[in-house]
Formats: sequence, structure tokens, C-alpha cells
Amino acid sequence: MPEAGAFITEEMIQASIAKKGPKQYTIWVDLEYCVGCNACTMACKAENNTPVGVDYNRVIEVEVGEFKDPAEKPGVRVYFVPMPCMHCGKPACMAACPVGAITKRKEDGVVLINKDKCIGCRYCAWACPYGHPQFNAEAKVMEKCTLCVHRLEKGLKPACVDTCIARTRFFGEVNDLTKLIREKRAERVSLGFIGGKTATDPSVLYTK
Repeated sequence: MPEAGAFITEEMIQASIAKKGPKQYTIWVDLEYCVGCNACTMACKAENNTPVGVDYNRVIEVEVGEFKDPAEKPGVRVYFVPMPCMHCGKPACMAACPVGAITKRKEDGVVLINKDKCIGCRYCAWACPYGHPQFNAEAKVMEKCTLCVHRLEKGLKPACVDTCIARTRFFGEVNDLTKLIREKRAERVSLGFIGGKTATDPSVLYTK
């Protein structure tokens, strides 16, 4: 079995990041190799200095299959699914914000919360189908994953991508990543946005 993402070279990623014009940056997660170590969660907390209870990146466990007969081999499996912000094409959080504190950048598709405008009403959290925006009780504002825009501006990748010990996370432009995945792994994996097509058009990609 090949190493996770072995077919995606650093040159491919850099070419995707350097692409000119409006684009949608995103993260692709290869669930086949995710070991659920939560290194991405810890790296995110350290990078963004989030308080206890506020995690921009969470990892959930999903059990699939059945185990009915103890005499037979269990047909069950656990997938670990990292859940960063989906940086949707049509963000429900942005539409729900009553003060216009949430915006989507045209140059890279990153969805951000302006903490100076946020009133902490939590409407965005209720509107988001992935439950991503979180309330910072200390600052009295909503917060979420920013794809580490402060790192992107320095030519660096998001902290979670750099930290992943299993190398299951890849960062780039969504159309380029989609094309690479389809060309190299279409025979072995299924490709799709989490939960299938939704009204919010999430950008994060998963394969398993």
C-alpha cells in the first residue's frame, strides 16, 4: 500500500498555492491513513492560542459496519474524521450574522470572523451545519478556523497540515486537489465533499 498522498509532490502543492486570480484554498484529508492522534488539534491550539473548550480543529470517531455474531469476524471499522472549518462556497454562518462580522475573501476563499464587529450572539454557530463556529467565553466573541491566514501570508501551510504525523492532510487550491485525487486514486477511493453536496458548498475534501 502506498504512503498517504505519495503521488502528490511538493512541487504540485506549491504550483496550486501560487495560482493567480480568485481561488478556493482548502484541505484534503485522506481518512484511510488518519490515526486519530489529535496532533492537528494540538498544533491548532498552540498556533492560535485558543482557550480551554475552544478547538478550531476537532477529530471525531465514526463507526461503520456491524458485529452481530461473536463466532464470526467483526465487520466493523472506526474512521477518524478531522473537522476544520469547511470554508464553504456559500457560508451559512455569514448569511446568519446580523452585524456582518463574517466575510469570505475573494482572493483565496477563506471565511473569517471580524472579532471587532462580532457581538457573540452565536447565530453563526446555530446556522453552521457542521457546528464549527465556537463561543470564546473569555473574549465574548465567536471564533473559528482561519486556515492559518497569518501563516499563508508568509508562504507557510496551515499548522495542522505541517504537523500531521501520518501525512494525511494536504493544502492547496480545491480544483487542483480534486483533479489530482481523481487522476491518481479514482480506482481506489471515492471522492466527495463531506456529507455530499449541500446548500453551503463546503470546500474541504475527504477520501477513505
